[in-house]
Amino acid sequence: MRLRALLETDALGLRLLGGEDELDRTVRGVMTTDLRDPSRYLSGGELVLTGLAWRRDADDSEPFVRILAGAGVVGLAAGEAELGAIPDDLIRACTQHRLPLFAVNESVAFATITEHVVRQVSGERAGDLAAVVDRHRRLMTSGPAGGGPEVVLDLLGSDLDLRAWVLSPTGRQIAGAGEPLAPSVAATLSGEHLGATRTGRRGPHRAVVQGTTYSLFPIRHSGRGAAPAARDVRETVLSDWLLAVEADAGDWPAARLDLLQGVTQLIAVERDRRDAARTVRRRLAQEVLELVQTGAAPAEIAARLRVAAPVLLPGLGSAPHWQVIVARVDWSQSAATTAEIAGGPVAQALLEEVLVDPAVTGSDSSDRIAVAHAGDEAIALVPLPAVGPEGSEAGLHADALLAAVQAPLSAGLADDGRLTLGVSAAVHSAEGLRGALEEARHARRVAAARPGRVCAAGHHELASHVLLLPFVPDDVRRAFTARLLDPLRDYDRRHRAELIPTLEAFLDCDGSWTRCATRLHLHVNTLRYRVGRIEQLTGRDLSRLEDKLDFFLALRMS
Repeated sequence: MRLRALLETDALGLRLLGGEDELDRTVRGVMTTDLRDPSRYLSGGELVLTGLAWRRDADDSEPFVRILAGAGVVGLAAGEAELGAIPDDLIRACTQHRLPLFAVNESVAFATITEHVVRQVSGERAGDLAAVVDRHRRLMTSGPAGGGPEVVLDLLGSDLDLRAWVLSPTGRQIAGAGEPLAPSVAATLSGEHLGATRTGRRGPHRAVVQGTTYSLFPIRHSGRGAAPAARDVRETVLSDWLLAVEADAGDWPAARLDLLQGVTQLIAVERDRRDAARTVRRRLAQEVLELVQTGAAPAEIAARLRVAAPVLLPGLGSAPHWQVIVARVDWSQSAATTAEIAGGPVAQALLEEVLVDPAVTGSDSSDRIAVAHAGDEAIALVPLPAVGPEGSEAGLHADALLAAVQAPLSAGLADDGRLTLGVSAAVHSAEGLRGALEEARHARRVAAARPGRVCAAGHHELASHVLLLPFVPDDVRRAFTARLLDPLRDYDRRHRAELIPTLEAFLDCDGSWTRCATRLHLHVNTLRYRVGRIEQLTGRDLSRLEDKLDFFLALRMS
C-alpha cells in the first residue's frame, strides 16, 4: 500500500505534518516503538508508530529520525497523547531527512492503525503472489518449467514471509527456499502427514516439531498425465508429495488457503513432468524383466542391458554391474477394499522413492533408477558403476535402504499395511540376472516373515540359519525354546544366577573357557560352575556340537 492511502482512511485519525512529496512510498510493514535506537528491529519499508516516550529534549529528535531514515523506514506516525502536540524539533528533523511525518489523534489507538496496515499489506501481497503463481502455472502447463517449484517457494518467502519445503513421503527434500530442513524434522513431518492422511482428515494438517508449528498441504497428481482419482487413499498415500509451510494455517483466511492450494497444484504439474520422465526407465526395466522371466537367451538380455546402461548411467564407458531389489506392499485382508488395490503400482512408486539417496535433493535425483512391476511386486534394476575397492562388497544394502525412511513409511502403512524388500548381490553379466531376481525374491520372503511394518533382508542372509528361522511355525518355535530356556530363566529369576547371559557369551566365544571368562569378568572355575548348572537343569552337554547348536538356535528364536 502507499502512504497516501493512510490519509484517505478517516478512521485512522492521521494528519500529515510534512513530506507531502514522499507519499507514494510503498508501506511493507508496521512497527510500534519507543526505543531511542530501534534499528535492530527494522528491515526497511515500515511505517513506524511512536508515542514519543524516547524524547527527553529537543536534541533527541534528529538522531532518532536519522536512525529511521537510515534503516529504510518510509514514514513516521507520532501520537499526540503524550505531549499534546508534535514538537517542532521532530517536524524539522523529519523535513531534514525527507521522512513523511503524521500526527496520530489521541483518540485513535496504535493497534487500530497496525491492524489496518497489516490487513492491507497482506492482502496486496497475496494478490501479487496469486498473479505470479497464475502466470507461472500457465507457463509450466504450456511449456518448459520456469525454474521448478523453487521459484514459487521463493515467492512465498519474499512476498508472504512463509518458509516452505516440498517433501517426499519418506521425508526427502525435493525443493525448498533458504535453509533446508533438518533430515530428522523432514522425516517427522512426512510421518505426521502420512498418519493424518491415513485417518481420512483433510489437509492442511498441523504438526509441531521441536517447538515449531508447520502446516502440511498434500500435493495431488494433477494436470497433464494425471492418473484417475484414487478409489482408496492407500493407492497414493505412499507416493504423494507434500508442501510443509512453517506457519499455523488454522486461522488463515480462505483467500490465503486458496492461494496455497494453487501453489500445490502448480507443484503437482512439476511432479507429473518428473513421472513422465520416468516412463523410459520403467519401460527399460519392464523389458529386461520380461526377458529374464521368460528364459530369454543371455545374449538377448545382454543386448537390452547395453541399451539400458547409457540411459541410467550416462557417460559410462563399460558395462556396469547390476543389482536387483524386490518390494511388495501388502494390506490387511480385513479391509473391505483390499482386493481393489493394485499392489504393483503402489510398490513401484514407493520403491522408486526409497532407492533415492535421502541426502540428495531435487525432483530428478532418481534418474538412475529403473523400476518395473509384475503382479503385486515391484522390481528394481539398479546399475552399479563399479565394484567396491579391493574386492569389497558393492551395491545397496538392505538395512541401509530403510534406515532413513522406516519411521515415516510406518505411519503411512498404519496398522493395516506392510512393506517388505529383498536385495540381491551384485552381478556382472546378463547370465546372473535370473539368479539375482530369485535371490531378491527369497530375501523378500525372509523379510516378510519378520515382525514390523517395514522390513528388509539382503542376500547375505540366505546363506545362513537366518534363512530358516523365520519359517519355523510359531508353535514349534515356542515349544523348542521353552524346553531349553525356560528352566534357565526360572533359575535366574529365583537366584539371579545370570545363566542365560553366560550361555550366550559361552556360545559366542565358540566354547572357549578362557575367552568367555575374560569377557564376563569371571574366574574360570565360576564359569565352569555356571555351565555345569546349565547342563544339570537342561539335561544337555555343552561339549557336544549338537547341543551347542540347539542352544544357539533356541536363543536366536527366543
